[in-house]
Amino acid sequence: MTARSTRRTTISRSRIAAFGAIAVAGTLILTGCGDQTDKGGDGGSSSTSSAPLASKLPDDIRKAGVIKVGSDIAYPPVEYMENGKAVGVDPDIADALGKQLGVKFEFQNGKFDQLIVGLQANRFNAIMSAMNDTKARQDGVDSDTGKKVGNGVDFVDYFTAGTSILVQKGNPKGVQSLDDLCGQVVALQKGTTSEGIAKAQSTKCTKDGKKAITLQTFDTDPEALLRLKQGASVADLNDFPVAAYNAKTSGSGKDFEVVGEQIEAGPYGIAVSKENTQLRDAIQAAVAAIIKNGDYQKILEKWNVTQGAVTESKINGGS
Repeated sequence: MTARSTRRTTISRSRIAAFGAIAVAGTLILTGCGDQTDKGGDGGSSSTSSAPLASKLPDDIRKAGVIKVGSDIAYPPVEYMENGKAVGVDPDIADALGKQLGVKFEFQNGKFDQLIVGLQANRFNAIMSAMNDTKARQDGVDSDTGKKVGNGVDFVDYFTAGTSILVQKGNPKGVQSLDDLCGQVVALQKGTTSEGIAKAQSTKCTKDGKKAITLQTFDTDPEALLRLKQGASVADLNDFPVAAYNAKTSGSGKDFEVVGEQIEAGPYGIAVSKENTQLRDAIQAAVAAIIKNGDYQKILEKWNVTQGAVTESKINGGS
């Protein structure tokens, strides 16, 4: 889950067979946690009151019984749509967190590069979208310009991933590292860490007297993958778990392969407004609880992403 910085930039996801079929459609996707029965106007249901960490939540969220989550739900295996429902690593972790907190995590689909804007506009309470915890995002700084663009966010870290290079099966262009992308066409999702890495590499290419990388950026990763599958690009830069998943599942393993080593591994974080420290601390306590009780490990094993496991949850642990 690289993590999406520009990781999904430094400011920094079974894929179904047809990449274009993973829609960034859908409005409100509910991932049920604990007792989902409607208790009426008072959200302080029995499921909430009996949950071990419910008292740590802000009163308004505890009473509502819901944490609204912004997510770009087109990044398997981290999060993607299946039969009209958000599934993947993040939704499963959200379910486990919800059982600790006595609320349900309600996923709202949106474009990745607009999620922080939506959080700061109070359209949702948190972001859970394979988003890298980076210093730039913490400080509200545009990683490309270095200028302050917002208040920044706090992160509760829960996973670690680096960027990988995904190429066509058989690696027809012989790509082994970022240096091999100089003068080539690379497709990737915009607003991600991968984009930041590609831009930095392109600058390095020109400084070394080579041709710049031609970047093709898209709103969703499946669009970038389709370009690679069609041969319109030589590579897609992607979070390692996502790249590995695509290599294993797309075309029954006949479409893509991962080359080289992971690049700039860093933490994924659940983003929360800097003004909402109580919610941040409640989520951190819930992450710590599922690590301790084993639920976290079971989820990572289910999705074959145990290589990204953390042993403790930190706040703003990214750099």
